[in-house]
Amino acid sequence: MRQARGGSRAREYADHGFVTVPDVLDPAQLAAARAEATAACRGRLGDVEGMAPIERGDDDDAVLRRYLCIHFPHKLSPLFTELARTPAVVDVLTDVIGPNVKMMQSMLFIKAPGKPGQAWHQDESHIPTRDRSLTAAWIALDDATTENGCLWVMSGSHRPGVLHPVRSHGDARFDPTPEAYGFDYADDEAVAVELPAGAAVVFNGYLLHRSFPNDHPSRTRRALVNHYMSAESLLPWRPPGDGEKMATTDCRDVLVVAGSDPYAARGTVDVMKPYIRADPTAPAIRKLNASAPSSA
Repeated sequence: MRQARGGSRAREYADHGFVTVPDVLDPAQLAAARAEATAACRGRLGDVEGMAPIERGDDDDAVLRRYLCIHFPHKLSPLFTELARTPAVVDVLTDVIGPNVKMMQSMLFIKAPGKPGQAWHQDESHIPTRDRSLTAAWIALDDATTENGCLWVMSGSHRPGVLHPVRSHGDARFDPTPEAYGFDYADDEAVAVELPAGAAVVFNGYLLHRSFPNDHPSRTRRALVNHYMSAESLLPWRPPGDGEKMATTDCRDVLVVAGSDPYAARGTVDVMKPYIRADPTAPAIRKLNASAPSSA
């Protein structure tokens, strides 16, 4: 597992577009996060759009197998909000983004055996920032391996600063998130980012990445994925409203995790609601917001 610290960590991030961080969560935090994931899937933390009623007699394993991903779990759980600010991750974010950092999205992936991965994509295609500061922190709640669907990255693919075109795909290995195409990288150049539970990978919003289905017969691959950016940058995540200009459109549904917010006087809003990710292996669950931002 690639590791770096301080200035070398920032250089490695700049060169490769990602850096791994060991021991982000301790055993007690891991146990708590896993329990909270189960509670979320049981609907015990609040309403989640697209969640199916729990069947009588469903054990925890059956409940976890129902879903691929819950978007915005930090809006359901103080624990997931706390983990979004975990110091080991924030230290890296301030190294690679700057002193003032805000978060706009969280995702809880519950990738049970048989669940799909995601095709090649760049997060910045879904979450636009004005200064290219979008950064993901992908925290493993279980050991993430090539067998159970770990992340794969195209090292250095962020450096040109090019957003590649996207299209629908018909590949059953992947969920409906559109795939990026037209780039000059071959699949055999990809690097597998295997992580032990409790470690994280922090990566650039322009980095090409994907994941494969969970082919392990019994091991679920849970991960908490948060997206951050510079607090100085506006977030034009939605089309401008009446009287607004695209140049100054700024989604204020954000959480400051480091430093200060220069736009704090504008206040914040709560417009993004928790929902279930579209999952082709669960046709009974409504396929909501298939174009929403994602990270394998």
